[in-house]
Amino acid sequence: MTAGTPAAWRARFRAGEIRQTAALCPGYTQANLALIPAAHADAFEGFLRANPAACPLLSRGRAGDPALPGLGTIDLRHDLPLYRPFRDGAALPVTPDIAALWTADLVPFAIGCSLSFEADLVAQGVTLRCHGAGRSCSAFDTAIPNTPSGPFAGNLVVSMRAIPTDQVPLATAITKAHPDAHGAPVLAGAPAAIGVDLSKPIDNLGLTDILPHETPVFWACGVTLERAITSARLPFAITHAPGHMLITDRPATGGHP
Repeated sequence: MTAGTPAAWRARFRAGEIRQTAALCPGYTQANLALIPAAHADAFEGFLRANPAACPLLSRGRAGDPALPGLGTIDLRHDLPLYRPFRDGAALPVTPDIAALWTADLVPFAIGCSLSFEADLVAQGVTLRCHGAGRSCSAFDTAIPNTPSGPFAGNLVVSMRAIPTDQVPLATAITKAHPDAHGAPVLAGAPAAIGVDLSKPIDNLGLTDILPHETPVFWACGVTLERAITSARLPFAITHAPGHMLITDRPATGGHP
């Protein structure tokens, strides 16, 4: 687990450091990022509100302003380690800085991320092999359709963590107390029941192996917003690259079971 203030990590990313953000800044909220053209921003917010487990809305900014209310002193053009632009719904190569891509009509949205609750799981005794420097959970496409809003639809994406089977009830109770970080799991076990293939993690990121004493546990995931952007075929949009989140100043608060 790597400590340091959110502002210090944002400064490192602004200076060009690239790394996944899993296990960084325990106790602080990490967020998915979406930058959406103003003409589609209200429909996108409608999509987020219609799919709150996958896309819990933390903050909406103003068109052309690279800040986000309530989350810290942030410049969204530079302060994430890696970004993924989209054009006509298709993903473009990832980039560590988007100053050259910034336009005056982009509206920023921050959406909760399950990396925010991992420190709480570990602190309360859940064994989490994917939590540590250089390691992360994995994410998978499912067959579960999202609730559409305007042009935004697509299917749910889930994150997966291998949890000791006897600790699944504890992990469920802990994460249920983190609704801004996707809340309780969608499913424990039986990945095929939701159309998940554990051999096909998104971007080939994260741990996918399940040990004999473990159960795969799936949480709704903010990468769902990428599938919504793809389904809408927006002329242009930008998100974080999966696993490379916005680290905010907002405490990752959750109740205890």
